[in-house]
Amino acid sequence: MTFAVIKTGGKQYKVAANDVIKIEKLDAEAGDIVTFDEVLMVGDVIGAPLVEGALVAAELVETKKQKTVIIFKKRRRHNSRRRNGHRQLLTTVRITEILTGGAKPTIKAAAKAEASDAVTEKAPAKKAAPKAEAAEATEAKAAPKKAAPKKAAAAEGEAAEKPAKKAPAKKAAPKATEE
Repeated sequence: MTFAVIKTGGKQYKVAANDVIKIEKLDAEAGDIVTFDEVLMVGDVIGAPLVEGALVAAELVETKKQKTVIIFKKRRRHNSRRRNGHRQLLTTVRITEILTGGAKPTIKAAAKAEASDAVTEKAPAKKAAPKAEAAEATEAKAAPKKAAPKKAAAAEGEAAEKPAKKAPAKKAAPKATEE
């Protein structure tokens, strides 16, 4: 099993085929094929600084935020405390193949990339349709407002059938003082 050492996001990662790693955020969408051309090492071949013609292809699985890291600063004897949190954006990628000798990613990987491009082109058309549906929904919501007085009248009819509220309790009579 061959492995490679790649550099991305200012960090180095040792990867092999079918590995799933979390790296700094990449500007791509889920399902896209990304390539890492900064390969520092492949198997026994060490680059100076990079291995010529080496390439690592990966499929982007998802992009999400990391667990919150709490930063707490305290200056003793000054009653000074500061608490802050940070959530780094991480991208999860699955390494599909490690290529050497200037080879390009396989057709399967390229087909996935083309399919994801086709999906992104169709996405704006789908976004336009929900806006039209939302407009229709707002019109539909406006119609029930006209029917609301009927519901209020029905509620008043139910209130008439219910027994009336009790009268408030009588106050105690003032005490008679001895004279």
